[in-house]
Amino acid sequence: MTFRVLLVDDQPLVRASLQMVITDAPDLEVVGEAGGGAEAVRLTAELAPDVVVMDIRMPGMDGIEATRLITAEHRTARVVVLTTFDDDDYVYAALRAGASGFLVKDMALDDILAAIRIVAAGDSLIAPSVTRRLIAEFANRPDPAAAPPTGRPSLEGITDREHEVLVLVGRGLSNSEIAAEMFISMATVKTYVTRLLAKLDARDRVQLVILAYEKGLVTPPR
Repeated sequence: MTFRVLLVDDQPLVRASLQMVITDAPDLEVVGEAGGGAEAVRLTAELAPDVVVMDIRMPGMDGIEATRLITAEHRTARVVVLTTFDDDDYVYAALRAGASGFLVKDMALDDILAAIRIVAAGDSLIAPSVTRRLIAEFANRPDPAAAPPTGRPSLEGITDREHEVLVLVGRGLSNSEIAAEMFISMATVKTYVTRLLAKLDARDRVQLVILAYEKGLVTPPR
């Protein structure tokens, strides 16, 4: 199976570098490039990519707004944001906009390809340490320019065991780590996660993490 990728960055050199790497991967295909958010939204509608690799800081429509529009209108397109991590104060806003994970621009090329594959397959980038650090740093920093969240799902209707799984997902544990923590099988963990996604109307695992923080189930380390 070949995953279709749309590259979005206002720097042509970045796009060219990513395209060269992705073109050499037999299971990935670059179907288009965009230099800004508005163009990314338009091309997503036209090209139906599996993954949109999205820069955050771009002139005009930034990556956060583009991510929000893409994930709202195209449920099958998944977005991975590009970030410099150390100085990027928009990461939490990007998560809330529907991003499924992160690529750091100085990551090893093999790691970038692996990240794209993970997201294309329907998972999200919770396990890597960079994502845990990002969530810990930004999860309790709502975007001051954004309106207060509305319509967030209630936790009513989830079982005690599902609640326990949600807390562990919020802490950044992988399925195998949750299985070991709860003394249950991997298959059972996957069943609980699937139920949580459905009951809480969450797009993916990243949104479960954000929800766990927003509901106060997990507190970022100080």
